[in-house]
Amino acid sequence: MGLILHRRDVARWADEQRRKGEHITLANGCFDLLHVGHVRYLQGAKALGGKLIVAINSDAGVRGLKGPGRPAMPEQERAEIVASIGCVDAVVLFDEPDVRALIREIRPNVQAKGTDYTRETVPERDAMAAVGGRVEIVGDPKDHSTTELLRQVELLRKLEK
Repeated sequence: MGLILHRRDVARWADEQRRKGEHITLANGCFDLLHVGHVRYLQGAKALGGKLIVAINSDAGVRGLKGPGRPAMPEQERAEIVASIGCVDAVVLFDEPDVRALIREIRPNVQAKGTDYTRETVPERDAMAAVGGRVEIVGDPKDHSTTELLRQVELLRKLEK
């Protein structure tokens, strides 16, 4: 099981891994209700090599991105579930709307983003360039989403009434 790190400890952990000769890959997302798209994204991120740190949006961050009623699952539970995935080495929660500050703190070699982005549209590409890292697009086509999963559950609930 991957570690769940406090924000104040993640940079130190990344530095320790680098001293051991490891590269650092950073992936991020809400991971509200885990689905196969999340798993494929994380597996693709891990395939880039080194230690995989997954930054998870805090509950407040998810609400800011997805709106009221989200997240469906609390941040500590989301962190525990993501940390239990075999390819994940460490998880950290973050409050900001993007991971620029984390990138400056961790200085990853690679930032992995999902296929709903291109290298040119990744919001943090400037921060990655500033720390000498690169951006890679990984995972399967964006055919899965928590929002769609929640819609399907709601439709099933209505059909049962």
